[in-house]
This record gives sequence, structure tokens and C-alpha cells, in this order.
Amino acid sequence: MGNPRAFITIPRKDAGYRPVQDRVQDYGEVEQTLNREDRKLQASRCMDCGIPFCHWGCPLGNKMPEWQDLLYKGKWKEAIDNMHETNNFPDFTGRICPAPCEKACVLALHDAPVTIRENEAAISEVGFVEGHIKPRPAKTKTGKTIAVIGSGPAGLAAAQQLARKGHTVTVFEKDNKPGGLLRYGIPNFKLNKTVIDRRLAQLEAEGVIFKNNCEVGKDISGKEIMENFDAVCLTIGAGHPRNITPAGRELKGIHYAMEFLSQQNQLIMGEEVADNTIINAKGKHVLVIGGGDTGSDCVGTSVRQGAAKITQIEILPKPPVGKNPDTPWPNYPNVLKTSSSHEEGCERKWSLNTVSFTGAEGKVQEVTVEEVEWTKDATGRWNMKPTGKTETIKADLVFLALGFVHPVHEGLVTELGLSLDARGNIATNKTSTSNVAKVFAAGDAAIGASLVVRAIAGGRKVAEDIHKSL
Repeated sequence: MGNPRAFITIPRKDAGYRPVQDRVQDYGEVEQTLNREDRKLQASRCMDCGIPFCHWGCPLGNKMPEWQDLLYKGKWKEAIDNMHETNNFPDFTGRICPAPCEKACVLALHDAPVTIRENEAAISEVGFVEGHIKPRPAKTKTGKTIAVIGSGPAGLAAAQQLARKGHTVTVFEKDNKPGGLLRYGIPNFKLNKTVIDRRLAQLEAEGVIFKNNCEVGKDISGKEIMENFDAVCLTIGAGHPRNITPAGRELKGIHYAMEFLSQQNQLIMGEEVADNTIINAKGKHVLVIGGGDTGSDCVGTSVRQGAAKITQIEILPKPPVGKNPDTPWPNYPNVLKTSSSHEEGCERKWSLNTVSFTGAEGKVQEVTVEEVEWTKDATGRWNMKPTGKTETIKADLVFLALGFVHPVHEGLVTELGLSLDARGNIATNKTSTSNVAKVFAAGDAAIGASLVVRAIAGGRKVAEDIHKSL
């Protein structure tokens, strides 16, 4: 490092968010940016610690100390080139990754890790502005054809890696545009879709072919795909949402979180949505069941639509603030996380189990919840015990943000006769192959719902496995 003692003299400086009163009026990205000189100073805080736990904490194996040093020295092109050695889309991860690298940073011991994620996003932006990020089409073609089913981060990473090795890659996407949950699940205030579009332009210039509005297993058969391609890569995500079935679950006004978030993104993009299906939180009492990032996204979207009140509940106990001895450094800490959406207006409650939904004329009006206690047994396993203490929450709009359990089995997975693991994911071996010849799987479809960095890492690995098999 050019300045190995900067971490002593330069404090951590976050870019922060746009003022609440401004950002809730639109769907623009909430996060601000620092100027280039401040970014260099923040990069200089990387302390030459000897053992880069940040590198260990990143599923992609990003070489943070190297590109922090390049950023500090103003070598923006070299920095983005270094990033691209391990990560196809640092402009995605720099916005929406929960940054396990920062949690593993040695400076996290003092609650002031290097601003790795923000630095990553900044380098990416400079890379595009200054023309450092360019298409890299293969110089020669192999003559091999590969179908990539699904265009989320795993599918896009796999497609790009395979195209650069000279294969002809066709990406099949069931929705109107590529991007998967990046486009239809993550709100624009966290990830503007132009960020995806400029990467798609790069992939197309590298020879990747996109076929949208084409669901394999429905619009085109799996048999046809198997006959026309030398290899098939399934990156269909974990699209089957987790459900709960308390009494009254059938009432109108209860929706899966993704129905709500996807629809709002469609409306912003100008896609056609039937009027009788539109979900709008304006003037309503909203209850979000589930305390994770998806639940937080429902909160932020409900705020922007003008909800009267928003409550978010979680069945697990409230995490500690700051430090948690159960998840010590350099592990990812289980601590209280307050998102930009929470700051915009939301009541949060923990250790509550949903007991029943009640309403009138077929529409939900109230939700009864029961307080639960969590205790550990002799093996360290957590056990939940009902307390009998109940309360009623007014809610005429409920979102189930409970995560996803496994990929959708109906259609392609069933048609191809793919084996599943114990959790319902597509079973693969160490070379990403399924039980069906020339069919590979990666990302959430193979490992279950996880982080965008793990999806990209899986996409890169499956591309290498497919290339070796061909």
C-alpha cells in the first residue's frame, strides 16, 4: 500500500443517503456518491493487514487490497481491470451486495472498515464514464452452442464468460427484459435499471443472443432445447416463494412480496399491467411479514406509494446492536440492520408469529400475531415457544416477505427429469452437472436463495465447467 498508516489518520466516511424528504418522492437511487479525491482517501485506509480477510469473506474472491491501492494511486483503469478478473459486474455488487468483505475487514474490529462496497461502485462508474469498460468479443469461435436459461446475475455471468471463450450463447428469459430479480425484484431506488442495460449492451456486443418473453418448458420445450444446443445451463433462480397458511390466508389483500415489487418495477418501466391487478399501498395500513431485505424493499416501496402506516414483523428475536458474540469477527455478524427504507418510516417488531388473518367481504382487515420466546437447547439449537400473548395489527394490505424455498419445479425441471437435493434445489456435483447429460445448473437454482455475489460466482464456475466439458 502507498500509505499503510492512513487508517490511523483518516476516518471512515460513508457517502450516505439523499435526504429522506427528497428521496421518498421518487424512485431514484437513494445512495449518494463521494467525489474522486474523497474516494482515494477512503481507499488509502486499506491497512496492509497482511492477511486479507476481506478476500476470504468474498464468495467471488475479489482482490480488494489490490484495487484499493490502485484507486488510492488514481489508477482507475487498472482498478476496474483488476475487479473484472474476479467479478463480471462490480457495478451491481457495488450497489446491492451486503458486503461480507467489509464485515471481515480487520478495521471492522473497530467498527470502521474500509468502504469497500462504495469504492467498488465508484470504480465501476469511472470505468464507464472514461470508457475503460468495453466489449471483449472472442477472436475465434468454437462452433459450440450453449443455452442459458434465466438471465439473473448467475445467467448473465455464465453467458459472458462462455461468449468470451468463443462459444455461441443464447440466453432465454421468460420476462420482457433480461435481468431476473435484478430487474424485476430489486427496487429502482437501490438499483437503477440503466445499470443493467449498459451491461446487456456489452454482452450483446460480445455475441450473446437474448430471447425474451420465452419461457423454456412452456413457450419452447425442454426437448427442443436439448436437441439444438451442445450444453444447457440452468440459472432459473429460486422462484418458489415460502408461504404461510394461518386461518384467513385466502383473503384478498395478502400478496407475496415479489408480486408487489415486480409490479412496481414494471410500472416504472412502462410495461403493461392490468388495472384490476395493480397493488397500491396509498392510504393503507401495510403489514410486512418478514424482516429481511425483501421486507425492507416492501417498506420503501410502500412509503413511496403513500401508505398510511407500515409495520414490519419478524418471527426471530431482535438482533443485538453493534456486536454479537455469537457471530464474532471475521464472520458475517447477526446484528440489527437498519436500511434506508426503515429510516423513511416504519414500525418494526420482533418475536411475533402470525396466527390468523381476519377481514370482511373477502378482504383482509386485521392480523393476529402471538409473541414467541426463543431458547437454546443443550446442542445449541434454537427452539421457539409460544407465550400465549397475542395482539391485533390493523392491516388492509399484507406482504409475505419470507424468502424462497427452491426453484420452480413445474415445467422445465420436471420435463427434463432433473434430480433434486433435500431442499428441492437442482442437484449438481462438483462440476455443476445434473443427473441429465449436458445439463448444468448454477446460482440460486442449485444452492438456494442467496447473495448476488454467490450467484455471480456460481455463474463464473459453471461457465468454466461447461467450457471444460466441451
